[in-house]
Amino acid sequence: MRIIIIRHADPDYIHDSLTEKGWKEAEMLAERMAKEEVTDFYVSPLGRAQDTASLTLKKTGRSAVTLDWLKEFSPRIHRPDVKLRTTRAWDWMPNDWTEREGMYSYEEWGEDPIMKEGGVKKEYDHVCHEFDALLARYGYVHKGKTFHVQHESHDTVCLFCHYGIEMVLLSHLLQISPMPLWHGFVASPSSVTVIHSEEREKGTASFRIRQFGDLSHLYVHGEEPSFAARFAECFEDEDRH
Repeated sequence: MRIIIIRHADPDYIHDSLTEKGWKEAEMLAERMAKEEVTDFYVSPLGRAQDTASLTLKKTGRSAVTLDWLKEFSPRIHRPDVKLRTTRAWDWMPNDWTEREGMYSYEEWGEDPIMKEGGVKKEYDHVCHEFDALLARYGYVHKGKTFHVQHESHDTVCLFCHYGIEMVLLSHLLQISPMPLWHGFVASPSSVTVIHSEEREKGTASFRIRQFGDLSHLYVHGEEPSFAARFAECFEDEDRH
């Protein structure tokens, strides 16, 4: 089985759509995806993901199923340095989360008091439950830390979604705390991540990332990646903080 996870193209968050650059990225992405043999397409209900997917679906003459749980992962927390408002669960300052050893543990990160207060693990578990149900439809049933293969499959499913939720899905497949993924990896707008199942023992499968955050569809057209999802390289830079 193969899973393709695509982050939406350069976002216009105010209108929950795409910027002019984002539409260009989505068009270049559609050229690439038209060459893929995809069994089924799934998409987040949010506009920026729907718009990104629309060009691929139009070019391939296909349709997609909208899944509510593919929307951006958005539980809110009171992080240590922000007292008057809440932030997304994965938006922490590095010095704060890295001092909490439990954040590196797949079993312990959700037990952090701040995460518990925001109900983050509850939402994480909900997403993982729905993801497991989807994979089971293709013959891969989550069992412990691997997957039982009810029937072998060369199907490819393509998910158009968002950065935060992509890291949740990878965290679940790899049994890794999402915190190092949220803070250590950048999936730029319109980027493509490809995961394959591996059945090294009969009836037992695990998943392995073959490509992460690939942007070759932009580079082939000489298009620079969007800066969205990144922070300033140096503190004095004018880029966003």
